[in-house]
Amino acid sequence: MAEWNWVAYTILEVLIAVACCLGNTLVVCAVCVGIRDSLREPTFCFLVSLAVADFLVGVAAVPLAILLDGWVNMTPDLCLLLSCVVLVLTQASVLSLLAIAVDRYLRLHTPHRYKAVATQQRTCLAVSVCWILSCLLGFTPLFGWHNYSTLASDSTNTSSPSFISPPCTFLSVISLPFMVYFNFLGCVMAPLLVMTFLYIRIFWSLQRRLKDSSPQAQASLLRERRLACSLALVLILFAGCWIPLHLMNCLLLFHGPKAVTQGTLYTGILLSHANSAVNPVVYAYRIPKIQQAYSQTWSRLMRLNCCHGDKRVRRSITGHKSYRDDRDDDQEGRLHPNTTKQKSTVMF
Repeated sequence: MAEWNWVAYTILEVLIAVACCLGNTLVVCAVCVGIRDSLREPTFCFLVSLAVADFLVGVAAVPLAILLDGWVNMTPDLCLLLSCVVLVLTQASVLSLLAIAVDRYLRLHTPHRYKAVATQQRTCLAVSVCWILSCLLGFTPLFGWHNYSTLASDSTNTSSPSFISPPCTFLSVISLPFMVYFNFLGCVMAPLLVMTFLYIRIFWSLQRRLKDSSPQAQASLLRERRLACSLALVLILFAGCWIPLHLMNCLLLFHGPKAVTQGTLYTGILLSHANSAVNPVVYAYRIPKIQQAYSQTWSRLMRLNCCHGDKRVRRSITGHKSYRDDRDDDQEGRLHPNTTKQKSTVMF
């Protein structure tokens, strides 16, 4: 890859990382602070879990993607561990999206039992299970499914006195069969198919109920359909951003390293990371509660800035006024010394 292409890729990755961090921090603050009792609603808890995963993409996955491109020499074990972190964050996003889809399905098809089933304690347990499963599935290569030949050849070289750790790259330690058969087909495509089926059932049921419901009930069903459309859009964007990179891995596995150019591979990586920066924008434009929470958060920040600005102005005015009074008294003392002595005598 040409040097200027690498510079452009790095700049875009840095911009995506900043957007991920700022946007998803705003999402977490808006949901946890701006929306009253939002964390008691399972959907918003799972949205916070997804936002945390997207935030960690900007903090960890993007820097690691730049680092794990042959620029740093490290031991194969450390290289494998850092590569698995990216897989964990991807899996956390998939499972959070799956939890959101299951939650909306249960809310629509079991409305009478939903509050009894989807308690706050069970919601927190579901979020914990999502992250525990993400760690187990993402760190699977640590238990043996990795590039044996690369690690074996590197370990034999450690006995030489002039041993230097090889450059660390993602595909040098992560097995392509693992990425295609286990990660793509099992951990990404299978949940995506389940979510697609659930959203089809949700929209079909909403459409049927809207035809048979009264005008009073239609308003609630329309709000439910709007939220379902927004969450389905998040799912579609995830699939559109991640599937191209997985398809490139399939081409690399079945047709060799020349099947995908380096520039195309970097484009797929950028697209997958950009998904984490796009989600906060979707929340802002498609989910009214989060949109309202955004405006409340911004208004609070602006109010705090205004208050600090007013305090600084008052302090400067007060300090300038006291300085001016002291200066006037000093000038009066020099012009009328007798008067000053009389005043001092009266005071004492």
